[in-house]
Amino acid sequence: MLEDILDYTQHLRQRPVWQPIPNEVKERFVEKLPAQGSELSGLHQRFLTEIMPYSIGNSHPGFMGWVQGGGTPVGMVADMLAAGLNANVGGREQIPIAVEKQIETWMRELFHFPETAHGLFVTGTSLANLIAVLIARTKHLGGQVRRNGIDQASQKLTAYTSTGAHGCVSQAMDLAGFGTTALRQIPVNERFELDIAQLKAAIKADQAAGYTPFLIVGSAGTVDVGAIDDLAALAELAKRENCWFHIDGAYGALGMFSAQIAPKLAGIELADSIAFDFHKWGQVPYDAGYILVRDAADQLATFAAPANYLKRETRGMAAGSPWPCDFGPDLSRGFRALKTWFTIANFGADKLGQIITNTCELAHYLARQIAQHPQLTLMAPVNLNIVCFRHNGNANFSLEQRNAFNAELVIALQESGLVAPSSTTVNQHIVIRAAFVNHRTRQFDVDRLIEATLKLGDELLLTPQFS
Repeated sequence: MLEDILDYTQHLRQRPVWQPIPNEVKERFVEKLPAQGSELSGLHQRFLTEIMPYSIGNSHPGFMGWVQGGGTPVGMVADMLAAGLNANVGGREQIPIAVEKQIETWMRELFHFPETAHGLFVTGTSLANLIAVLIARTKHLGGQVRRNGIDQASQKLTAYTSTGAHGCVSQAMDLAGFGTTALRQIPVNERFELDIAQLKAAIKADQAAGYTPFLIVGSAGTVDVGAIDDLAALAELAKRENCWFHIDGAYGALGMFSAQIAPKLAGIELADSIAFDFHKWGQVPYDAGYILVRDAADQLATFAAPANYLKRETRGMAAGSPWPCDFGPDLSRGFRALKTWFTIANFGADKLGQIITNTCELAHYLARQIAQHPQLTLMAPVNLNIVCFRHNGNANFSLEQRNAFNAELVIALQESGLVAPSSTTVNQHIVIRAAFVNHRTRQFDVDRLIEATLKLGDELLLTPQFS
């Protein structure tokens, strides 16, 4: 089995990036609960023929769709070791927690956070952002909010982020009990960054209307175009307005590994909390989300509530308090830190930084190639590793027709198996979105994207729908 999956990763280029799943394959996964077991060899064969060929393809160098890391054999083997150890890293005196604390120490160093900072592995940035909102809530309202809940009638709290922020920020406000209407989504400027002047005006207007601002969420690499908000300015404003300053750095925060990208993240060291994923730019296999909080006491005050059966000791297996479960909602926690430790220790910070730099260089290379073809138009500035562009189609196309054309073209590119970008909307235009995250991607793959876009675009223009 190990040889098969290593062979798979070694020969990814010989496989399609993605391919539609045949109905007959899907139908094999709607069987009734088996009363008797099956031979492992048969299940392995089913994996090889019915599962392995039909993943989303983010390990493939031609995958440019969403911001998903490519993983590595090192991380894969570490994940296997962690599964064999089968550690529950919710608490107690065990070395897996020391490994997680090692990652915490490294992240404090990377982001220039103080010794009081605390890090926690979670599933992904969506959960990390929710944790940040909950910490900000408890910090502002005090510990009684955990007993009494949020009374928005007595104190109407408001939070702020940009219209370019990921949807999970709004979802976090929903799940935390504030409701999405308590989140003010501030327009972006011409660089797709949160407009600071409009944010100040919104805060002032809310205060005049009797609202209390409590949270500002900045983005370090927005989901659509990869923009980085002015983090230093947001930190200064948050401090002045007594707001918790959180950064959604799902993939962009790890740009701190790169000497070329780190200056773009100036101000990240001033955040009260940062959410990010090792399974994106960090190339760790899924899942490995993380939240780093400036003051562990704030995180502990939000989540610590040990039950009687979790009684702590100073010696023995129940020692080591506080436990990771005191800093987040999960008591049962997998050993995510092991594959992250293996990856960082094996590659080193410099190598990871070079991988990140390379993905950004590929994005700029694509932008230069787009400029050489009049059929293509760059639709947003290239900030990091994301490029948004469109095929111009027919000169007589209306906006609606051009949008339909580019949406169909993205699907054609995906179905080709050669490359797999995604689509998004930029200033009302549906565009082709290429995100470079995978360490395996090379200029050859960018050239293939350009060639396939032009070729399939020409073919699409000849179809009855667009001719």
